[in-house]
Amino acid sequence: MRKTILEKLFSAPAEILEKSVEVEKEIGQDIETQKPVQELKEYWKILGPGLTTGAADDDPSGIATYSQMGASRGLSLIWISLFSFPLMGVIQEMCARIGLATGAGLATNVKRHFPKKVLYFCVALLLGANVFNIGADLGAMAKGVQLILPGAGFVFLVIFFALLTLGLQIFIPYKKYSKYLKYLSLILFAYVFSAFSVHINWRDVFNHLVIPTFSFTKTDIILICAAFGTTISPYLFFWQTSQEVEEQIVKGERTEEKRRSLIAPSDIHKMRIDVWSGMFLSNVIMFFIIATCAAALFANGITNIGTAADAAEALRPFAGNLAFALFAIGILGVGLLAIPVLAGSASYAMSEAFNWKSGLYRKLKHATSFYGVIIVAMILGIVLNFVGLDPIKALIYSAVLNGIISPIILFLIVWISSKEEIMGVYKNKKLGNIVGWLTVGILFLVSVLTIVFLFR
Repeated sequence: MRKTILEKLFSAPAEILEKSVEVEKEIGQDIETQKPVQELKEYWKILGPGLTTGAADDDPSGIATYSQMGASRGLSLIWISLFSFPLMGVIQEMCARIGLATGAGLATNVKRHFPKKVLYFCVALLLGANVFNIGADLGAMAKGVQLILPGAGFVFLVIFFALLTLGLQIFIPYKKYSKYLKYLSLILFAYVFSAFSVHINWRDVFNHLVIPTFSFTKTDIILICAAFGTTISPYLFFWQTSQEVEEQIVKGERTEEKRRSLIAPSDIHKMRIDVWSGMFLSNVIMFFIIATCAAALFANGITNIGTAADAAEALRPFAGNLAFALFAIGILGVGLLAIPVLAGSASYAMSEAFNWKSGLYRKLKHATSFYGVIIVAMILGIVLNFVGLDPIKALIYSAVLNGIISPIILFLIVWISSKEEIMGVYKNKKLGNIVGWLTVGILFLVSVLTIVFLFR
C-alpha cells in the first residue's frame, strides 16, 4: 500500500532519525578501523598495574608536598619532577620484573633471600608510614569536600571515605576493581588543566626544569626528602610487584611455577610500556602542580601550604574558580585511588611475611588476615584524624619513615633483580644496575641529611 500524505508526514521524522543512526554507525566503524584509534585502544589495553601505581603516587599527601614546594620555593625545585622520572621508572620496572620472573611478591622474595629480621623491620616501618599517609589522605579528602560543601561534617566524611574505599576493595571482584583504578587515574589530568587557568612563564619554567638549583638549607633538604619520599615510595614497590602477580593469577596462572614458566619477552615488553607510562604520568602531574602553585601562590606571597585542600583554597583568589574546582576534584579522585593502594601494599607485605593467604582476587572469607590488615590500617588512619595530629607533621613523619625505609628496600630490590639465579634471563642489564645503585645512594644521602636536620 502506498502511504498517504499524512502518513508520510508523520513517518518523515522517524525515517530521518533511522538514517542518521545508520550514518553514525558507519562513521563510528570507520573511525574504529583507523590505525591511530586502533593503536590507542591497544595501548590502553596494555596499561594496568604500572599506570595505577604511578597515579597512586600522586596521592593527596603528595599533592600537598608538591604544592608546598611550588608555594614556598617557587620554581627552584621543579627540576625534581624531571630528575626523579628515570630513577622512579627503573626501580618500578625492577619491581614489576621481580613479580613476573619469580611469580611471587616482593616480601616473599625478600624473605627467601635475606634474614627475616630485615623483612620484619621493613614491613613494620612500611605499615607505620602507610597508616600516617592514609590518615593524611582521608583528612585531605574530607577537607576537599568541605571546600565545595562547607556544611558537610568532617567526622562523617572521614568515616564515609574510609568505608567507601574498604567496600570497594573487599566486595568488588579484582578484575572489575582494577579497571576502576585504571579509569580513576585519568582524574589526574585535572592538575594539567588547572595549570592553564593561570598565567605561567613557560620559558622560566623550563629553565628551572633543566638547570637544577637549591640551597643547602633545612627547608630545601626536607622538601627534597619529602618529594623523593612521595615519588619513590616503599608502598609502590610492594604494590607494583604484587599487582603483576595478581594480573597473572586472574589469567588463570595460580601457581608460582606456572607463572614463571609462562612468562615471555612480550610480557616484559608490555610491562615496560605500562610501568614507564605510569611513572611518566606521575612526574608530569608533579611538574604541573609545582608550576601552578609557583605561578599563583609563590608569586603572590602565599608561601605556606599545609594540605592539598589548603592549596585548592589558596588558588581561588589568584587562579579563579576553575583551578580551585579542578584541585578540589583531583583531591577526591586521587584519594579514592591512593588509599586502597596504601592499605593494600601494607597488607601484601604483612601477609607474605607471615605466610597468610593474600590477594584482592580472593573473597573476604578466604583471606581474612589479608583483609584484616587493610581494615586495621584504615581504622588507624581514621583515628589519626581525631587525635590532634597536625597534617604537616603527619606528612613529615611519613616522609621521614619513607626516607628511612626506602634506601633499605631499594637495596633489596636492586640486589634481587640483578641476580641471574633468581631472575634468570630477566635480570637487570648493566645500565639498570647503575641507575638502581645510584638511586639507592641518592635516597640514602637525602634521608641521612633529613634526619640530621630534623633532630639536631
